[in-house]
Amino acid sequence: MSGVRATARVVARADGRGGTALPVLESEGPLALRRTRAHGDEARVMLVGAMSGPLGGDHLTVRAEAGAGARLRVGSAAATLALPGQTKTEARYDVLLDVADGGELRWLPEQLISARGSDLYVTTRAELAASARLVLREEQVLGRAGEEPGRLTSRLTVRIEGRTLLDQELSCGPGAPGGWDGPAVLGGHRAVGQLIVVGTEFAERPVTARVLGEGAVLMPLAGPAALVGAVAPDALRLRRVLDEALGGLDRGDR
Repeated sequence: MSGVRATARVVARADGRGGTALPVLESEGPLALRRTRAHGDEARVMLVGAMSGPLGGDHLTVRAEAGAGARLRVGSAAATLALPGQTKTEARYDVLLDVADGGELRWLPEQLISARGSDLYVTTRAELAASARLVLREEQVLGRAGEEPGRLTSRLTVRIEGRTLLDQELSCGPGAPGGWDGPAVLGGHRAVGQLIVVGTEFAERPVTARVLGEGAVLMPLAGPAALVGAVAPDALRLRRVLDEALGGLDRGDR
């Protein structure tokens, strides 16, 4: 069996009346996009999993585009659970984001959980124009309660005007390069996440690199952007750290 192939796509455009329209909202297979109530000039979309997965051999893709002057927020109704499938082939989950000048995209899904026996490769690629704004949160949980994790590899790439701002990859679980659970990487924790905020406001007032608490740091990126990296014992504490960091960045804390 070759697994499921499915793509979901959302396109946001400024409607000319101070709001954001969604001229494209396409779903396929296990990926279902649902429009939810707008908030001010921000259109909101929820990603709903219509089936279990991704399973081994699946290849799922989500594309989100915010045009010039559009504001789009994408969340998910529940955590994504990577599970073993009937094939030994790894599953793939690709997230492709595109933000035009003056547009804003907030990509804030729930956690991705790597269940025992699963093998998932996740790629997130964001292409931004010079004055685009991006808020992206990424959270991974290694194993369900009391369970060993599967293998999870995650790569995040963010580019502005074709110039690479961030390109990093983390591989965890059985078969991953040695040291992933050591003090230099996860340090025995089972939840890992990051938050990246890209915006022109960081050009004049970049953030100051600092520790945000046990297992979390805030770093400036030349782009301009700010990056928060965090590890925690569980998903709840990881979310709390990232939410507090995002609240501070939204308030303009530097």
